[in-house]
Amino acid sequence: MTELTIGGVPEHFNLPWHLAIDNNEFTKEGVSLNWRDFPGGTGAMCKGLRDGSLDIAVLLTEGIIKDITNGNKSKIVQTYVNSPLLWGVHVAAESNYFDMSDLTGKIAAISRYDSGSHLLAIVNAKNNGWDTNKMEFEVVQNLNGGIDALTNGAADYFLWEHFTTKPLVDNGTFRRIENCPSPWPCFVIAVRNEVLEQEPDAIEKVLRVINNGLKKLSTFAKKERYIDLFAQQYNLEREDVKNWLIITEWNQGKPISRSLIKSIQNKLFDLNVIESSIDIDKLVKKIYL
Repeated sequence: MTELTIGGVPEHFNLPWHLAIDNNEFTKEGVSLNWRDFPGGTGAMCKGLRDGSLDIAVLLTEGIIKDITNGNKSKIVQTYVNSPLLWGVHVAAESNYFDMSDLTGKIAAISRYDSGSHLLAIVNAKNNGWDTNKMEFEVVQNLNGGIDALTNGAADYFLWEHFTTKPLVDNGTFRRIENCPSPWPCFVIAVRNEVLEQEPDAIEKVLRVINNGLKKLSTFAKKERYIDLFAQQYNLEREDVKNWLIITEWNQGKPISRSLIKSIQNKLFDLNVIESSIDIDKLVKKIYL
């Protein structure tokens, strides 16, 4: 039995992994897959890949590309979700910010530097014509830290996934000013190079299992039992789950596109998020299933 540790955010996008683990689908293929939640998001998972505490990570496309260009010895093996991520731009419900223009020059809460919340704050600033060189950030570690920072005034606004924060908008903790979709497919699966070299068969099995699960989910996404599972597990309203499933396109085994990753890397360079481009072979390991 090959033992592997995988990490992801404790959010609805990762329910397919938990279903497959609970049903022993990886075990049946000879892989003991241990899941670790990372409330701190992509930046925390990049650290886990670097220090070897993680073998595989399901993380934001922009974050892992940036970290690999900065020396993370991992590769992207597959897109996990083809559609963009819908980021909400949030402020404290009691704040005096009501329009995006009110946030010009204000402090953005981010989970950590090079995280999705950091990089998308830069994308959002660029979209609004702000000077990204003058941006100020407050590191808050995770969503709970973001709640605290906006509530106590340590930061002024916070970008986080729209549906994860929907309950906080509904209960009056946050007010959502606008949405900012990521300009690329949102989640990818990345693996440490050492694991790719030593356990290639196990990685192929992991991808086959999760892709089969995503095919089932895509086929039955509108069926009540799946909607109920997402809603119950992640404290979401059923109507919100339905709306999220409508805009979500799961990758189901299509090999990673080198041209797509190159295009995203170029966009990150244009945004001054990365200082230089690297060879695509250092970013991508195409696995044919």
